[in-house]
Parts: sequence; structure tokens; C-alpha cells
Amino acid sequence: MFRNLVAYLDSVKSRDPAPRSRAEILLYPGVWSLGFHRVAHRLYNVRLYFLARAVNHLSRFLTGNDIHPGARIGKRFFIDHGFTVIGETAEVGDDVTLYQNVTLGGTDPANGIAGKRHPTLADGVIVGSGAQILGPVHVGSRARIGANAVVTKNVPEGATMVGIPARQMLVDVTAYQRDFLPYGTPCTDCYDPDKHKLEQLQAEMEHLQKRLAELIEQRGGKNIGPDDDIPLFRERGRG
Repeated sequence: MFRNLVAYLDSVKSRDPAPRSRAEILLYPGVWSLGFHRVAHRLYNVRLYFLARAVNHLSRFLTGNDIHPGARIGKRFFIDHGFTVIGETAEVGDDVTLYQNVTLGGTDPANGIAGKRHPTLADGVIVGSGAQILGPVHVGSRARIGANAVVTKNVPEGATMVGIPARQMLVDVTAYQRDFLPYGTPCTDCYDPDKHKLEQLQAEMEHLQKRLAELIEQRGGKNIGPDDDIPLFRERGRG
């Protein structure tokens, strides 16, 4: 048991640059809430539901995290800071990291799995602060959920999701060659298709404005319009 505890504390230290020692990590509310949940989950499995709920309420009071006793949590699970909510039928794989104010919430099941109302997170998933993952969706292994994203559909393996509703971003593959990417998603290296289109339109507009200024200068400052037989409008199909 002591060896497992040391291994867990080392896994937390590898994901959080703040602590200076293992003893400091023992003060983390996320560590305590996981310990309380292990006890509550065992009570839940033997149908001691009231006692399981009592442990859950004590954990919520002390740590600020609300993990339903029925939720299934894998190895080396880490909640950084706290104020996280995890529903009854949620399933969390190994080496998953959640930042503050994350909700693994439920919706009416629409995937054919009776009673499955909450999401499933595969191994190595990172969920940024304030993100909401709602319903019986599956988040693939090594996926990243950006801060304040709202996920209501399945997430492919290794995907980076941002926005409301969450959509997949393209991130430089070198970011995934690392063992752990702190804070879920980088602030740079993200490719937003909509933003890219707007940048293309802006670049084209600047080019047209420059051409227009050159043509006005060539005509001695006279205003020009689409009725003028000039190369600019012929190029744009407006002559």
C-alpha cells in the first residue's frame, strides 16, 4: 500500500510543477477526495448506499469535490485544485487529469445503453478548467479538452477539443510526443478553420485596398468605380 501511495504521489508530481515534495502533495484536496471515493465506492459496491453517501458528503465538505460513490475511477487519477463534479455512471480511465470546476455530468441516455447517463474518459485524458462533458459520450485516450469547452459528442483518440459546443482543433503532433502536456491545450499551435478563413479574407481585402490605392494614384486621384474599364475590375469579373 505504501509503495502504491508513493507511486501515485510521484505521478501527481510529474503532472504538477508546483509541489516541492511528496508531503506537500498529501495536502492536495484532489488527493483526499480520491481517497474518500475509494472508500465510498467499496461501500457502494456492497450496497451500503447510505454509508457511501455519508462518506461522499464528508469528502465534499472537506475537499470541495463531489464524486458520486458509483463512479468508476482508474489508477493515478488527479484533480488539480478542486470543485469538480463527477456523476454516478461516469467512468474514468488511468492517468486522467482534471483541472478545477470540471463537470462530468449526465443527460438523458440516447446511445442505447440503459442507465448510462455520464461520460467515459479513456486513459491519459486531460480536461481543462471549467470544461463540461455531458451525457454518455466517450472521450478517447490522450484527448485534450480545453478550458470552458462543452462536450456533448464522442471525442476521437488524441483529439484537442475547444469551444461551445466543442470542436476538434489541429495541434502540432510534436506536442503529443511528450509524456504529459500541462494544462491540457497549448495557447499556440492551434489551428482554427474559421479563424483561418477570416484571416484569408482579411489578407485579400488588404491586397484589394492596396491595388485600389495604386490605381487611384495612377489616375491622378480621380475616384474610380465599377464602370471604369480598368484591370482591377476585369480581374474580379466586374468589368
